[in-house]
Amino acid sequence: MKRSQINALIENAKKFFSDHSFVLPPWAFWSPEAWKGKESVCSEIRDNMLGWDLTDFGSGDFDGLGLLLFTIRNGNMARDRKPYAEKIMLVQENQVTPMHFHWNKMEDIINRGGGNLMIQLYLATADDQLSDESFTVKTDGMVREVKGGDIVTLTPGESITLEQRVYHKFWGEPGKGTVLVGEVSQVNDDTSDNRFHEKMGRFPEIEEDEAPLHLLVSDYPKYF
Repeated sequence: MKRSQINALIENAKKFFSDHSFVLPPWAFWSPEAWKGKESVCSEIRDNMLGWDLTDFGSGDFDGLGLLLFTIRNGNMARDRKPYAEKIMLVQENQVTPMHFHWNKMEDIINRGGGNLMIQLYLATADDQLSDESFTVKTDGMVREVKGGDIVTLTPGESITLEQRVYHKFWGEPGKGTVLVGEVSQVNDDTSDNRFHEKMGRFPEIEEDEAPLHLLVSDYPKYF
């Protein structure tokens, strides 16, 4: 992805979050230069990968296969005692986050406003393939039976709890608008806890055609 495209997408996300009255922490708006000299006081941001995150999963087609998110809080089992994480995401109509599960993380996915979020679900088999068997999930604390491949629609205000080894992919329902999606979970580790059904990259390859507007979590190693 080009840095100019990433900058434009972040600008759009800031407006979308603001339009939906979701306020990010002040450091979300820092320029790369503003981070200088703050390494010691901002070590949790760096070490726990808080902040802007954007990926096309190596597809080269962000609008079709991609996700923009901001990690607001996150623990790090090797460094601190915080056992939880929270994210806010922007999911476009027909923009797919591909099929994956987490080995360790249990999470709630929440539609916080905008359009409808579509989530397709499967249990993982013993060899990590897609199972067609039926199972139960909870939506807003209520038990719901689904079978492998079912699609659950979350309208604004609704949520779903996803346990470990439950495959899921999601996208915005066409014709309903972009979705403001929240995630509340156990500690998030994108370097080791994602199992994609099809092999793909988690972080984008970036063509630096202009300077970064804001740092991505994948930029931190270069700047700190």
